[in-house]
Amino acid sequence: MMMEVARILRVDLLVKLSLAVLLGGIIGFEREVAGKPAGLRTNILICIGAALLMDVSTRIGLANGVRVGDPGRIAAQIVSGVGFLGAGTIMQSQGMVTGLTSAATIWVVAAIGMTVGAGYYIEGVGAGLLVTFVLAGLGRLEHWVRRARRVVSATIRTRTGTQEEVVATTLRAHGIRIEGRQIFDHEQDRTFELKLSGPSRQFDIAMAALLARDDVYGVHLD
Repeated sequence: MMMEVARILRVDLLVKLSLAVLLGGIIGFEREVAGKPAGLRTNILICIGAALLMDVSTRIGLANGVRVGDPGRIAAQIVSGVGFLGAGTIMQSQGMVTGLTSAATIWVVAAIGMTVGAGYYIEGVGAGLLVTFVLAGLGRLEHWVRRARRVVSATIRTRTGTQEEVVATTLRAHGIRIEGRQIFDHEQDRTFELKLSGPSRQFDIAMAALLARDDVYGVHLD
């Protein structure tokens, strides 16, 4: 009798959705604390939706317990649909790209939801814990790497007659120093071949500041 009630009420689906809420909530909470656009509710909803659709996908092709359809059709659409959603969080402006981590988080949360929806609970929990560790535990390591100094070569195209001090001042404002230089004058522009040193995280900011100037045509880092 109890087994029949559990089958009718789909207790197994309730367990899947509850676990999806838990795992999506853990990851979403970390994103919320970090102030990211895809936060607590977003990640929970994505994980629940993926789990529910995956459960439907595995059952929709059954007829009296016999497989008559492809269980992967809906699952495949989850992957492409979430990819479209993740792409909406990526933004590009003046050579800088933001939102890649949020997009990757959305994608992997959907994958965790699909795993739980397919009934692979241990794998889903393990993946959820690993993702949480990567997002929260490796943040300090990423911050340290970005603060570490590095030396790069840069090619900066500017308006003819642009003085080196103009470029150097913009770079120094963001903690970047010029260690070596070559200047080439052409008919339509002046090109600076520079060796730069500074904190890793500052290079993208400094390059965006250069590109914002009317007398700078292009910047390329090697």
